[in-house]
Amino acid sequence: MLKMPAVFSSSMVLQRSKNIAVWGESDSVSVTVSLNGCTVETNVHDGRWSLSLPPFKAGGPYSMSVTNGSDVINFDDIMIGEVWLAGGQSNMELELKDCRDGSSIVQGASDNGTGCNVRFYYTPKVAWKGEELYQAESGSSWDKFTSGKCGRWSAVGYHFASKLSEKLGVTVGIIGCNWGGTSASCWMSRDFLGQQACLYSYLKEYDDIVAKQDEAEYLKEWEEYLIYQAEFDKNVGNYYATSPNPTWDEAIRLFGENKYPGPVGPRNEHRPCGLYETMVSRIAPYTLAGFLYYQGEEDDHKPYTYYELLSTLVKQWRHDWKDDTLPFMLVQLPIFQGEGEPDYQNWPFIREAQMRLYNTVKNTGIAVILEYGEYGNIHPVDKEPVGERLVLQAMYHVYGGIDAASAFGPVYKSYYVDGSKMYIQFQNAEAGIVCKAENEEGFEIAGEDKKYYPAEAEIDSDVVILKSDKVQKPLYARYCWTNYRKITLFGANGIPVAPFRTSHEDGAKAAGSRNGLAE
Repeated sequence: MLKMPAVFSSSMVLQRSKNIAVWGESDSVSVTVSLNGCTVETNVHDGRWSLSLPPFKAGGPYSMSVTNGSDVINFDDIMIGEVWLAGGQSNMELELKDCRDGSSIVQGASDNGTGCNVRFYYTPKVAWKGEELYQAESGSSWDKFTSGKCGRWSAVGYHFASKLSEKLGVTVGIIGCNWGGTSASCWMSRDFLGQQACLYSYLKEYDDIVAKQDEAEYLKEWEEYLIYQAEFDKNVGNYYATSPNPTWDEAIRLFGENKYPGPVGPRNEHRPCGLYETMVSRIAPYTLAGFLYYQGEEDDHKPYTYYELLSTLVKQWRHDWKDDTLPFMLVQLPIFQGEGEPDYQNWPFIREAQMRLYNTVKNTGIAVILEYGEYGNIHPVDKEPVGERLVLQAMYHVYGGIDAASAFGPVYKSYYVDGSKMYIQFQNAEAGIVCKAENEEGFEIAGEDKKYYPAEAEIDSDVVILKSDKVQKPLYARYCWTNYRKITLFGANGIPVAPFRTSHEDGAKAAGSRNGLAE
């Protein structure tokens, strides 16, 4: 018997210039792996084995042979290049065929055009361990851009990989490991999630529910939910595709209750730690260049602990990949407000947590895409700029060749007060700050009472001067402290000014959340 994780397949991409982790199971005494003229042997312990191949330069195609003396596994068409994991929720999950201009990209896929040096492995999306997961894994493999499957690839992952490949001249592989609507708490273990008291609610809320469940009744309810929701989704999808003016309220009237995400329990993908068990742990520690991560929307009901949640996830993944410096490039949430909903002002705290992670955790990057959100659509379809800005982060932090002023728009640095005016200073703004409107209305200032008022903004090269008739002695300032607004303030390179507040101690709290509840 000789087995290997499903992430190893023909047409895979292996990471260049690093030791390559290879592992699996066997009932033998030893296992030997050969790649590109190099052979490494290791002993088997308690049915498991692992080894490291030496670093290789980019190139290929190569073949790999794995044997335990009686069984042999062969992999062909292997490229050595750059490998990134694309994690997160629905905006990382959004498929290439569904993004702007995506259908034409998929239709034009060829073995010598744009994207030909991109390959993709989609980690099977099954929420619980069992036969369904094992069957999905057995049918999974690395796909090439010409395979006819590229329409299902992460649009962000594809655009990142395609542009990175052009810059580096090597094949880029993306491991998709994402699921729409999921909290960051789904993607880490209980051991890590339970390390901080402020995150305990994620576990307690779930544990309190399942403690009262009857397993047989839950499974029956879950199966009924799957049947119901499949029919509901089919009907609503057809309604939106054929109706000239579809609305969600009308869809509910026609087809009944939307029961997504289904009953909480051990088969629900939204349970804490579940997808860590069935997805992350199934691919770690496949050797990577780093992580791409686009998530946060699902945690907006607990915005004040998102920094702790996100930093714990980074710690977990680096631990599992046995590299506490592995690059982690995240996407800061763009503007968004649900149609007909109030502006809960909770997303600014998520964005702030993401920027705080970048500022406090080593080897991280942040792609500011503030202007690429859409009113009423939590899944904006223009994903090419997201991939482009992630590439800028990777080129600056990982590969070199560009400076911070090219990778970032203006980022808040400091302030000082002179009389009734507050002067905001920025990093990466040496070329100036550009306002694409007659007046910039995104700034607010407050005095000792911490009550904010809109501020007049004057731009003086890389400094913004704020004042308000209602605040004679300003002490606090913030910019774009809202879920949604028109974005008009940019750096000279076209990247927007990142949202900020000058102090985390100004007493500001989110007005609510998408379910109307504040913490």
